[in-house]
Amino acid sequence: MTLTTLHLRSECKPFEHRSALTPRTTKKLLDAGYQVNIERSPERIFKDSEFEAVGATLVPEGSWPSAPQDHLIIGLKELPEEDFPLKHTHIQFAHCYKNQSNWEEVLSRFPSGSGTLLDLEFLTNDTGRRVAAFGYHAGYAGAAIAIITWAWQLDPAHKNTPLPAVDYYKSESDLVAKVKSSIDEGVRFSTHLPRILVIGALGRCGNGAVTLCEQAGIPASSILKWDLPETKKGGPFQEIVESDIFVNCIYLSSPIPPFVSPASLASPSRKLSVVCDVSCDTTNPHNPIPIYDICTTFSHPTVPVKVDRDPPLSVISIDHLPSLLPREASEAFSEDLIPYLLTLKDRKTERVWQQAEELFKEKVMTLSGKWRQGVGFLGGSSIPSGRP
Repeated sequence: MTLTTLHLRSECKPFEHRSALTPRTTKKLLDAGYQVNIERSPERIFKDSEFEAVGATLVPEGSWPSAPQDHLIIGLKELPEEDFPLKHTHIQFAHCYKNQSNWEEVLSRFPSGSGTLLDLEFLTNDTGRRVAAFGYHAGYAGAAIAIITWAWQLDPAHKNTPLPAVDYYKSESDLVAKVKSSIDEGVRFSTHLPRILVIGALGRCGNGAVTLCEQAGIPASSILKWDLPETKKGGPFQEIVESDIFVNCIYLSSPIPPFVSPASLASPSRKLSVVCDVSCDTTNPHNPIPIYDICTTFSHPTVPVKVDRDPPLSVISIDHLPSLLPREASEAFSEDLIPYLLTLKDRKTERVWQQAEELFKEKVMTLSGKWRQGVGFLGGSSIPSGRP
């Protein structure tokens, strides 16, 4: 019987140190009879030797395109921006199912090479909940950088100087220590602790943001925990502009009124100085924070928003925030995912993988014009040219 082979690719996104597999989950796959090939990686938080020690096979970095077609390619973030057809089944976050920028270019590569995308963002259980997500650590990291930015901007010595590059932390405790130090610095100039409003506070992401605030010593009275009941009336919300920090943690699935707008920022009672858009729907046409239009990075964490008076306002829109805590975020995510990875040998009959493949086929059917050229045959049915 042929072994099912997983090929963990090295991430190519700058500052991406996370991993879909850890040495611990790799050993579980090996013990279950899977073959696991691990690309060498100079950036991954886990050393190559840690994977080798549990019995994985190390292969050259970037070797996945030449792997046998039946190998399953697993990773986290987007593939390099190339245009060659993809022949493998890929398990990753592709960010092409919600009309994001260049989504057709990304998605069309799979059917044009007879490949398949099993998008990690859309793996759900029987209740519709995602089986594995980085949401908690995204919210946790986002709130941390937001507080650090708030304190940085209060220092007169930093006037007109954006927050410099941030590096990853080895542990949550190290990050909390940094945030506490930043709060102490900020209070020197503001005389008060920041008021922080978190939207989506009941979800994984919001829970992470709230937890970070609590661990950093922000009192409950200064943490506004909003979810559907508070936002159902529709924005913009004055409570946002009257807070020091706004952390957006919602999962955007349909158009909604904006939470904040250029007009609401003109309020004379504005205190808002930092927005962390953890959801990072920057290129989504229904982005509920239409005051910025670019993603930021760990090397340039903030983008300024034009306002007519102090305080200055910055947006954080880093689309892989959990990389601030790469080891803990990877361990939590991979442990949640491993029960489903262990069923990959039966993916044609296992509901979670069947559903992911059917969603892929549905999304392929929405490709338009030239992006449908060469699609040809998919899943046993001919796909005609033009829109269905």
